[in-house]
Amino acid sequence: MSVLPSDLLSRAWSALGRSDLLRATGSVRRDGGRRFALGEATLRPLSAGEVARLEARGCSADDWSNLLVAEGFDPDRVRDSHFHGDVVLGRFTGRVRVSEDLELPAGVYGSTVADCVIGPDALVRDVRLLVNYAVGAGAVLFDCGRITCDAGTTFGNGAVLPVGIETGGRSVRVYAEMDVEQAVAVARPRGATELREGLDALAAEYAGGAAAGRGIIARGAHVMGTPRVRNVFIGMGARVDGATLLEESTLLSSAEERTCVASGACVSGSLLQWGSRVSTLALVERSLLTEHAHVERHAKVTNSILGPNTAVGGGEVTSSLLGPFVAAHHQSLLIATLWPAGRGNVGYGANVGSNHTSRAPDQELFAGEGMFFGLGVNVKFPADFSRAPYTVVACGASLQPQRMTFPFSLIAPPSVHPAGVSPACMELVPAWMLSENLFALRRNEAKYRSRNKARRTCFDFAVIRPDTVDLMRDACRRLEAARGREVYTEADVEGLGKNFLLEKSRLRAVEAYRLFVRSYALLGLKEQVASTLAAGGVPGQLLTAPSSDLRWEHQRQLLVELGIRDVAEGLRELPGILETIARKVERSRARDDRRGTQVLDDYADTHVPAERDDCVRQAWDEARAGTNEVKGLLQILQAESSRTVGNRDGVFKLSPASVTTGGEDRAIVASAQLVGEIDQMPCQLPR
Repeated sequence: MSVLPSDLLSRAWSALGRSDLLRATGSVRRDGGRRFALGEATLRPLSAGEVARLEARGCSADDWSNLLVAEGFDPDRVRDSHFHGDVVLGRFTGRVRVSEDLELPAGVYGSTVADCVIGPDALVRDVRLLVNYAVGAGAVLFDCGRITCDAGTTFGNGAVLPVGIETGGRSVRVYAEMDVEQAVAVARPRGATELREGLDALAAEYAGGAAAGRGIIARGAHVMGTPRVRNVFIGMGARVDGATLLEESTLLSSAEERTCVASGACVSGSLLQWGSRVSTLALVERSLLTEHAHVERHAKVTNSILGPNTAVGGGEVTSSLLGPFVAAHHQSLLIATLWPAGRGNVGYGANVGSNHTSRAPDQELFAGEGMFFGLGVNVKFPADFSRAPYTVVACGASLQPQRMTFPFSLIAPPSVHPAGVSPACMELVPAWMLSENLFALRRNEAKYRSRNKARRTCFDFAVIRPDTVDLMRDACRRLEAARGREVYTEADVEGLGKNFLLEKSRLRAVEAYRLFVRSYALLGLKEQVASTLAAGGVPGQLLTAPSSDLRWEHQRQLLVELGIRDVAEGLRELPGILETIARKVERSRARDDRRGTQVLDDYADTHVPAERDDCVRQAWDEARAGTNEVKGLLQILQAESSRTVGNRDGVFKLSPASVTTGGEDRAIVASAQLVGEIDQMPCQLPR
């Protein structure tokens, strides 16, 4: 269910009150970071004896009177260091872990410190220059070059990212705790200019609140082996280890969800949320990585927003807004792509953004949920696949600018070359994922559930749900209306884009769309019958009584549209559909086995056969469980109908049709028919 613009904006504003960054920066603005780093510790100047001990241990200061320390300060924990301006040091008594097998005593060693507050049991060791930072308790700054902060920094907050169109027009002003839904509302306002302006104002206010006048390295954070760190907020428990550059950036983090910049990575002007990671020589510039997003292996992400659990490795993403679970693990290119629903894949050599011709780079792509861009594809702009979720663009396909609106499709190089069809057109097979590759859809559902690490974003992992069902219904109606040709183009069927459709593919698509629309509606009926019986209600009224449950009401209206007027009639149809779907899952997986054994002699020795695949077995388990549940529900309905036979009002509770029928004879006939069908229904589906 979509969120109303007013709800989205109010939710965003209320989240600011819980912002770790804004709380920290507000505290640092008030007292320079003393309370943030030291809590309630009492401060005092150094004694003459302490100054002498520090100088004997190789320390110096412009003016020792500008250095304050917490009660219990031990001068032996500060050596070979130099202090400039106003410096506050906490109490150093413990040891801190710098690697899995090494702990070092807290304190300040071999470093130059200027205008800083360093919290208790922090470690600052071999840092050439540390300027203008509040360092939290237990933080580690080890073997670094320059860690500096300019007074006016906002740590990358408030930057305007030109997503969607490289030259602007869909730009999003970002802040550290922004989510994908908010970013999409700005990039694709769809007339909601008030919401867009409100979110822009919120981001600007957040940026103002982020300006602390001093850099912040929070409790338990580690900054190690990094030559240059400038103008950063590093959250609790974050890890910066062996990075090349970190500047003008915010790293939101927690002890349970550590954010990491490591192994030669360069991060500048960027916002990284909880659990995100940039590593192995990756480059991230002017971008927002939401929770648990990853960039690695030389990848480049510029002027982009990555959704939760999205991973980019080896390729390039520029001026794009990617939703959750997008995987671009290979050398590939995404430019000016708006992909808010995510859950897709980009194969090696995919060139999604073929708009670099002699014209200005001012075109964009709307990608649908679950799209798969195969090896070496070219996608030319502008293009809109937002109403074609879970579409596969096959290897080597070259897509012309277009709008395609058939979900679960395959776009591939032509298998035939029909007369009168442009050679630039690809071949479209609507509903191909449902009819020929259902295993992949089921596997994706399980994969995303198991890989999800996001704690602040809620997902509906089901592929077949109200919005995708409505897209299937619309696509099916357009295909049903197109008849009498062997080849169809956009001129014949709206939404085909720059592709052609064969009659055999049209017929299969209609069958597949109908099957999955029907299964969605009947599964909803099963759930409602079960919950109604459990609550002591009368299931016979379900199909005629409107419901406040939006999902069930959507399914109920579908059932009426499909001509199902009787609860038991609908339930009896479901086991056969469940078996058909389970067989489709197994058959689509078994094709891999057949092809593999034909090509590789030892394929069977090294690959799990389809019938033992976890996803296939789960499909059959669900089909059997659904069949057994239907049998049980029908038995209960039969028992209920028997108890109502011959009552005073002649009411028969089995179905809406029988409720209006009345009369003992007709109720007995219906009850007897139901008993016979229950007895014939198998508890175990055949394999």
